[in-house]
Amino acid sequence: MVEPILKWAGGKRQLLDALYARFPESYGRYHEPFVGGGALFFDLEPGAGTINDANPRLVSLYERVRDEPDRLIDRLESFDDPEADPDPDLPYAETTQRGREVESYYYQQRARFNDRPYTGAYDPLEEAALLVYLNRTCYNGLYRENADGGFNVPIGRYADPEWVRRDRIRRASGTLGNVEIYNRDFEYVLEAAEPGDLVYLDPPYEPMSPTADFTAYSADGFDRGDQERLIETATTLDDRGVSVIVSNSGVTYDRYVEAGFHVDTVDATRAINSDGDGREAVDEVIATNVPASDRRDVGQRSLSTFEDE
Repeated sequence: MVEPILKWAGGKRQLLDALYARFPESYGRYHEPFVGGGALFFDLEPGAGTINDANPRLVSLYERVRDEPDRLIDRLESFDDPEADPDPDLPYAETTQRGREVESYYYQQRARFNDRPYTGAYDPLEEAALLVYLNRTCYNGLYRENADGGFNVPIGRYADPEWVRRDRIRRASGTLGNVEIYNRDFEYVLEAAEPGDLVYLDPPYEPMSPTADFTAYSADGFDRGDQERLIETATTLDDRGVSVIVSNSGVTYDRYVEAGFHVDTVDATRAINSDGDGREAVDEVIATNVPASDRRDVGQRSLSTFEDE
């Protein structure tokens, strides 16, 4: 089993049992159009397929992990403690691109990471190393961008943060070498998936209340129209003989049922409940076109598997 390199909002490590329980007994290639932190992808270690994400810096990281893991590790080993003083030999030792005072080493590296959205200049390897470093030293491991695409999460408070992740990067490199990596709209999967393949769709969740904002970790966001396109894409894949599994918020329950999918609700403790009567109180649903009779038999995983080191 390969472990994810990054902490990522909406990660599916605690849902792995429920997702695997909906896998078909056999399938061809595996496709994940919203890979994010890749909890399912890395645990599965597919032998062939595709992954995709709308975040270009995340995709660039996975390309660097695949193509030059040791150089990436070397760069990570060169970083200093996030609360140390800024490095005078690096850019933004005093102020950011926008003239804000740099308070510590962390905020200097955050400014360097934001060169791509603010100045258009970036080095792919350096940016990838900065993404891992910031992910492991920022507040709660969040990834959040402002309207201009700038990463804006503040520093976290850790007694002894560990950001190098040598073993995870080296193991992940081999797994990423088995798939094609894209930075496209999720509908690319209509071109990539063939009959008999398996597609897992894990979009930014639709908010549970009308006043909530759509979950968005990139400046582009993901709106109601995108949610409708997603259902259409899942339906088209179903019509073509592709196995589909979708996770989303509880408010989408009826729409996936109406589209012909088998839908189960997942409550706040992530226990599966096939009774839709309480769906307004739950956080998530899992929808699939794989009939129960065609699903593979999987055992329960240890809860310790889900803990992030």
